[in-house]
Amino acid sequence: GGGAGLQEPLQLGELDITSDEFILDEVDVHIQANLEDELVKEALKTGVDLRHYSKQVELELQQIEQKSIRDYIQESENIASLHNQITACDAVLERMEQMLGAFQSDLSSISSEIRTLQEQSGAMNIRLRNRQAVRGKLGELVDGLVVPSVLVTAILEAPVTEPRFLEQLQELDAKAAAVREQESRGTAACADVRGVLDRLRVKAVTKIREFILQKIYSFRKPMTNYQIPQTALLKYRFFYQFLLGNERATAKEIRDEYVETLSKIYLSYYRSYLGRLMKVQVRPGEGGAPEHTGWEEEPLWARGPYEEVAEKDDLMGPSLRSRNTIFTLGTRGSVISPTELEAPILVPHTAQRGEQRYPFEALFRSQHYALLDNSCREYLFICEFFVVSGPAAHDLFHAVMGRTLNMTLKHLESYLADCYDAIAVFLCIHIVLRFRNITAKRDVPALDRYWEQVLALLWPRFELILEMNVQSVRSTDPQRLGGLDTRPHYITRRYAEFSSALVSINQTIPNERAMQLLGQLQVEVENFVLRVAAEFSSRKEQLVFLINNYDMMLGVLMERAADDSKEVESFQQLLNARTQEFIEELLSPPFGGLMAFVKEAEALIERGQAERLRGEEARVTQLIRGFGSSWKSSVESLSQDVMRSFTNFRNGTSIIQGALTQLIQLYHRFHRVLSQPQLRALPARAELINIHHLMVELKKHKPNF
Repeated sequence: GGGAGLQEPLQLGELDITSDEFILDEVDVHIQANLEDELVKEALKTGVDLRHYSKQVELELQQIEQKSIRDYIQESENIASLHNQITACDAVLERMEQMLGAFQSDLSSISSEIRTLQEQSGAMNIRLRNRQAVRGKLGELVDGLVVPSVLVTAILEAPVTEPRFLEQLQELDAKAAAVREQESRGTAACADVRGVLDRLRVKAVTKIREFILQKIYSFRKPMTNYQIPQTALLKYRFFYQFLLGNERATAKEIRDEYVETLSKIYLSYYRSYLGRLMKVQVRPGEGGAPEHTGWEEEPLWARGPYEEVAEKDDLMGPSLRSRNTIFTLGTRGSVISPTELEAPILVPHTAQRGEQRYPFEALFRSQHYALLDNSCREYLFICEFFVVSGPAAHDLFHAVMGRTLNMTLKHLESYLADCYDAIAVFLCIHIVLRFRNITAKRDVPALDRYWEQVLALLWPRFELILEMNVQSVRSTDPQRLGGLDTRPHYITRRYAEFSSALVSINQTIPNERAMQLLGQLQVEVENFVLRVAAEFSSRKEQLVFLINNYDMMLGVLMERAADDSKEVESFQQLLNARTQEFIEELLSPPFGGLMAFVKEAEALIERGQAERLRGEEARVTQLIRGFGSSWKSSVESLSQDVMRSFTNFRNGTSIIQGALTQLIQLYHRFHRVLSQPQLRALPARAELINIHHLMVELKKHKPNF
């Protein structure tokens, strides 16, 4: 660029400005371009002569050119050598280009070969997979159809109890199933092994049938515990599964033989056990057996093995010959306790040797616990061995146990027809309810229908006995009961014992129907007590009789029933009402005048007529002096009368305390009446006994026991 800028002045000097071809515009452009050159700018700035400067530059260029030529001449050999080398390199590069072209063509052919090989490899892999799949299918088919010699040897020669027989039997069952499946698909190869498999199947069925039937026949031997061979059969439950899948006729034969054999065994066992069990039932008068069945001295119902033989006094005090009646629970309720409910069953011959006797509910529990235990075991065995469940298991179970269950139902029905022991029947009901819960926990629904049938026998009989009790009490004529006294009546004691027994049993699993029947009986007993009380001539004797009977019934009920039960609450209300009335009746003879005056005076004061009290000074004076002179003897007489009248000393004490409390309250009210302005100036007020002094004196008469 510098060279070009320096040449412009030289060219300017040589220009012919007179030429016609000169164009001013172009000159301006060149001038402007040259003026912008840095060297020109510097030359103009320093004032250099451009023509002289141009010639100087041209001279320098010529010198440089000559120097460059000399350098080229000096380096000519090197340049020639460089030329030769470049030529050689060019040849080498040409050969390399040819080689690379050959390589490129070779790689192109190799790439196409690789693609071909990949395609061939993919096709070979597909053929390999197909052949492996075919081989697997064919292998399974062949393995399923081929009968190995070890299988043939085991089925033909090994005893059925050996593990290898069971193992090869399972193999045979699998092969038979495989052949059946392949035959359904039309596999021709199955014909080659069908004959061998059939012969092996027949042999296996024969050996299994003989073995199982032999086990079943062993149940029939006398004194044999059938549960041992039955449990042993479970180890060979696959035998029946094999028969079920390969020879249904033989499977049905074995099942029918099992049902027939076990049905007879259970029936025989339970019939014998039940007969022996009933021989150890407690009889009347033996070992604390119930002695009473009626509610009155000559019962209108239940004449039978438990005939009424006791005098009514036998139900009171130390002279009672036996407290165990069919109206008394005693220890019988323990039969439904958790420990007793699932206790071992009774062994009749052991009980007979020990001369032990049991009430019916204990025999019922033992019988039905044995039935429950065996039925659960049998149901589970049937489900597991015969491969059944649901309705099929239920039907097969009843085929085995049906005759036994029907026999026990008939026996129960026969026994209940002549049974009047309501407590025993009610305990049996609760035993069944608990056993039903046990079978539900064990997941054995087969006995559900049987429990319902048993309850269908027990509930109506229980209701009938209670209704007979109700009718017996309702129809009892107090005048036929002979001499009466104010002590608790034996019929009310029987009711109290009976009601408390049923209430305590019912509290474990409440039943509204039972409580309704007891409510009816309670109403009749209350009416009976009122009818008997009406036989006494004086109201005081009537109240003593009522209080004694209510107190006795309440005491017995509270021993077993809950404090908040309806029966306890009802008799507590009756006792409180009659006790209050008796206290008023007791205080009336010695303090009747005082009581009447206090009531009249309080009524006048309440109506605002207190002025009328001014005319009662003489009456009040007489009452004050009469009370002061006789209250001690009257209280002493009252206390003795109460303690003679009531058999329960604690109740008598409570009545005396109530009477003394009411007397203090009465005298305190008398004091308040005398404090009225109309009587405040009465001279006899000075003779009034101080309330606190009276309380201290009355405490001395409080009985202590």
